[in-house]
Amino acid sequence: MIQIDALPAFSDNYIWLLQDTAKRRCAVVDPGDAGPVERWLAANPDWALSDILITHHHNDHVGGVERLKQLTGARVCGPANERIPCRDLALGEGDQLDVLGVTFQVLAVPGHTLGHIAFFSDQPATPLLFSGDTLFAAGCGRMFEGTAEQMQPALARLAALPAQTEVYCAHEYTLSNLRFAQAVEPTNPYVQQRFDDVTRLRADNRISLPSTIGLERLTNPFLRTSETLVKQKADEWKGHSNPTHVAVFAALRSWKDTF
Repeated sequence: MIQIDALPAFSDNYIWLLQDTAKRRCAVVDPGDAGPVERWLAANPDWALSDILITHHHNDHVGGVERLKQLTGARVCGPANERIPCRDLALGEGDQLDVLGVTFQVLAVPGHTLGHIAFFSDQPATPLLFSGDTLFAAGCGRMFEGTAEQMQPALARLAALPAQTEVYCAHEYTLSNLRFAQAVEPTNPYVQQRFDDVTRLRADNRISLPSTIGLERLTNPFLRTSETLVKQKADEWKGHSNPTHVAVFAALRSWKDTF
């Protein structure tokens, strides 16, 4: 069993810290800043950092890699089709990766960036997904490099994972994402309940993650392109009919970009 904690970074990033408490080994996901990891290791000097997992090349996800590599010698694992500093292991669709005794499957999920990957494991009692900036709690990443034709199927693929899968995304965007979800589905009771719950959490400065795939299916408009009301709202926004899931997704993403 591994324990997972969040190390906050910058204004709204989370660096995920995976811990094997029996062997005093740990791994981190997307360390955009070395500082939070360094401070944790300094406070826990009997622990060793064994692995650094990277989902994509943006600096707020890789900025701390070189420093942590120099400090610990940890193995750096990241997408094969992106430039990742100090990468030891290049990963792509279908690869498997053993981290702290847990086997992760590598999923190609392009859209936010062209080479973006996610890490999924159904080996623990509760399945785990590290989704980077592809799937957010109640939202999804902007398409900086990819297209809707790439990103919508990638999100649909993640939505098809087991409902109990815990979703560890890289940013605390949940409340703003839920405000958009309310605009898309104002009568969705699950969205309203989640908005109320997350509002309370954030008022206490508490983290809103992890989510679950089941909760995302109920509340994340970008996973709900087959819902009649979601399509109607997308059509209203664009001023014309959007006949496919990809078109509905593209309309929602363009709306969210200016929301």
